[in-house]
Amino acid sequence: VISSKNPDPVEKPTNEKPPEYALQCSIVASIVSIIFGYDTGVMSGAMVFIEEDLKTNEVQIEVLTGILNLCALFGSLLAGRTSDIIGRRFTIVLASILFMLGSVLMGWGLNYPILLTGRCTAGLGVGFALMFYSAEIATASHRGLLASLPHLCISIGILLGYLVNYFFSKLPMHIGWRLMLGIAAIPSLVLALGILKMPESPRWLVLQGRLGEAKKILKLVSNSPEEAELRFKDIKTAAGIDANCEEEVVKMEKKKTHGEGVWKELILRPTPAGFISSSTRRVSKPCFYTVRRSLREQGSRLKTSFFLVTIGVGIMKTTFILTATFLLDKVGRRKLLLTSVGGMVCALTMLGFGLTMAQNSGGKLAWALVLSIVSAYSFVAVFSIGLGPITWVYSSEVFPLKLRAQGASLGVAVNRVMNATVSMSFLSLTRAITTGGAFFMFAGVAAVAWNFFFFLMPETKGKSLEEIEALFQRDGDNKTKGENGTV
Repeated sequence: VISSKNPDPVEKPTNEKPPEYALQCSIVASIVSIIFGYDTGVMSGAMVFIEEDLKTNEVQIEVLTGILNLCALFGSLLAGRTSDIIGRRFTIVLASILFMLGSVLMGWGLNYPILLTGRCTAGLGVGFALMFYSAEIATASHRGLLASLPHLCISIGILLGYLVNYFFSKLPMHIGWRLMLGIAAIPSLVLALGILKMPESPRWLVLQGRLGEAKKILKLVSNSPEEAELRFKDIKTAAGIDANCEEEVVKMEKKKTHGEGVWKELILRPTPAGFISSSTRRVSKPCFYTVRRSLREQGSRLKTSFFLVTIGVGIMKTTFILTATFLLDKVGRRKLLLTSVGGMVCALTMLGFGLTMAQNSGGKLAWALVLSIVSAYSFVAVFSIGLGPITWVYSSEVFPLKLRAQGASLGVAVNRVMNATVSMSFLSLTRAITTGGAFFMFAGVAAVAWNFFFFLMPETKGKSLEEIEALFQRDGDNKTKGENGTV
C-alpha cells in the first residue's frame, strides 16, 4: 500500500523543451491515432446516411458499429508478438496499411458486405496501432508529454470526424458518407511512407542485440550525449546485458527478444502494473461511452444539429486533453489522476440525479435537463484532463522491457472488450435500473477506482522506464519503494 505520508524525494530537473527529433518522431507516430480517432468520430455520423442509403436494419447497424472493437481485439492480441518480432516501426506501418485498405473498402461500399469487410480491416489496424512507441524514445523529463500525444491525436481525429460529418452531410447522400469514410486512406498512405524514415525504438534494438544502432538513435532523441549514455546503460541492464558492454552487436537469447512467457507473467503472476493498466481502461471506457450516448439522446433529432452538438463535445475534449499533456510532466500522473477520477465521481452522481429527476417528471423539469447536460460536459472535461490521457501514458510506462509490447497489447485488448461490452449492454442496463441508475452505478465504479489508484499507484513522473521497472520489481517481501511510499 502506498503511504502518502512519506515525503517526495527531490525531483529531477526538467528541461524546458523535449528533444526536437524525439518530438518530431512522436508526432509522426501519432498520426495513426488521428486516423483511429477520425474513423470513430466520422462513423457516428455516417451511420445516419448508411442506414438510409443501403436500407440496412437496426441489427446490421449494431453489427457494423461493434465489429470494429471485435476485430481490434484480435489485432491487439497479435500486435504485441508482431511488434517483438518485426519491431515497433514496422508494426505501425502494418497498422497504417490496414487502415488504408479498410478506408478504401468502406469508401467504395457498394453494399453492406463490402462495407462490413472494410470496417473489419480497419478494426485490425486499430489493434496494431501501437501507443507506446513515443514512450520508448522519450526522455524521462518529457515522457508524459510525448506519451500522451497519441490520446490527444485520437481526440483531434474524433473532432475532425465530427467536422467532416457536418460539412459532407450537405453533399448528395450516396456520395457524402462514402467520402466521409474513404478520405481516411490519404493520411494512412502518408503515415506508411513517413514512418519508414523514422528510427526504430532503441529499446527494441537493444533486445535484438543491435547495440550500435540503439546508441546512435539514443544520441538523436536525448538532451545531451551524457544523458544518451546513461539511458543506454540503463536499457542494457534491463535487457540483461552488461552495462559496460561496448560491442556493436551481441547475441541475445530468444526468450529475451520475443517475449516468450509473457502470458504466464501477466496472467498467472501479475504485478501491479498489469492490474493498473487493465483497471484504468475498465473505468474510462464505460463512463465516456455512456456520456456520449446520453448527449446524443439529449440533442436535437435533426442531423445537422446533432453534428454541431458533437463538434462542441469534441472541442471541449481536445482542449482539456491538450492542457493535460503540458501538465503531466509538471504536476505528475498521480495528482492529475486522483483529481480527475474524483471529479468524475461528482459529475456522474449529478448526472444520475439530473436524469432521474427529468425522467420522473416526464421531462417537465427544465433545471433537471440543464443539470444533466452541464454534468455530462463536466464529465468530459474532468475525464479528458486526467484519466483519459494518463491511462495511455501509465500503461506505456509500467510494463518491464521484455513484457512491454505484449503487455500493452493486452491492455488494448481489455479496452476493446470493455468498449464492446458496454456498447452491447447499455440499453439493457438502462431498462433494468433506469438511465439515472446506470450513471449512479458508474459513479460507484469510479469511486472504487479512485481508492485503487490512491493506494496502489505510485508516481512515475521524472523516472526513466528502467527506474519504473525497478519500482514494480518483485523482491523477497513482494515490496518495492515508490516515489510516494511503498507498493
